[in-house]
Amino acid sequence: MVPETPAFAARPFANTDAVRQPSDIGRLSIQCADQPGIVAAVAGFLAEHGANIVELGQFSTDSENGEFFQRTVFHLAGLTDALADLERDFAVQVGSRFAMKYTFTSTATPKRVAIMVSKYDHCLLELLWRNKRGDLDMEITVVVSNHPDLEADVASFGIPFVYIPVTKDTKAEAESAQLELLAGKVDLVVMARYMQILSAGFLFNVGCPVINIHHSFLPAFAGAGPYLKAKERGVKLIGATAHYATANLDEGPIIEQDVVRVSHRDGVGELERRGAEVERSVLARAVQWHCEDRVMTFGNSTTIL
Repeated sequence: MVPETPAFAARPFANTDAVRQPSDIGRLSIQCADQPGIVAAVAGFLAEHGANIVELGQFSTDSENGEFFQRTVFHLAGLTDALADLERDFAVQVGSRFAMKYTFTSTATPKRVAIMVSKYDHCLLELLWRNKRGDLDMEITVVVSNHPDLEADVASFGIPFVYIPVTKDTKAEAESAQLELLAGKVDLVVMARYMQILSAGFLFNVGCPVINIHHSFLPAFAGAGPYLKAKERGVKLIGATAHYATANLDEGPIIEQDVVRVSHRDGVGELERRGAEVERSVLARAVQWHCEDRVMTFGNSTTIL
């Protein structure tokens, strides 16, 4: 279900896929108008094709005229060879019947991810470290930055680092170079504190979702020095928001959020340190959930299953 409280956020989903043979584990994500018979039809289809359901999550926005979401994890011996036929048969037997949007994925094929970063390293290093440990199942293909500062850190993980400087006068050329590097070659772009605004043209042409992370002071403390502004205002909570990037700046569908309490005793440096902690954990959860096909969008909202 959709996360509703910080307590939920502290308990991310267990990666149950990782304990099984990836080549035989698939995921089916569906979305359509809610109506009787959806769950039975999906379960029946998978059973008829020899698949065993090992995890199931579902949600409807309303019991009448709602939007229905379902994520099904299943085991099927020889899935790699059977996946194309499975998709074709599902389209005819189930998908068209319920006018579904759906995707089949195999855990044997992790998502290809590009990370964009500027100078702040906390979110980048958290993703690289979790990926190296096997806690975050994805293939990081490249790190792209508008500054050279983090090249050595990235190289220590064996990941390619590409420096593409950006100025006000060269932004269009820089985005063209970024698109040449990324478009059609990655399944997800993560802005791990990339301190540039991506244009609507970039977001359209990159051809995959883009996840962004930022502090949750917006819109009250926008611009430079948000933690100083927050300290001067006497805030008692600081937090972070991870969302899909859209042409409307910082207004895309929210994937994950969290907060920590602070007090008047905390200086600006402590606020920044605690803010960095919550940013990196929130971003890591959002990326993990996306890579596990848990995130489904509807309008400007998300359902996490």
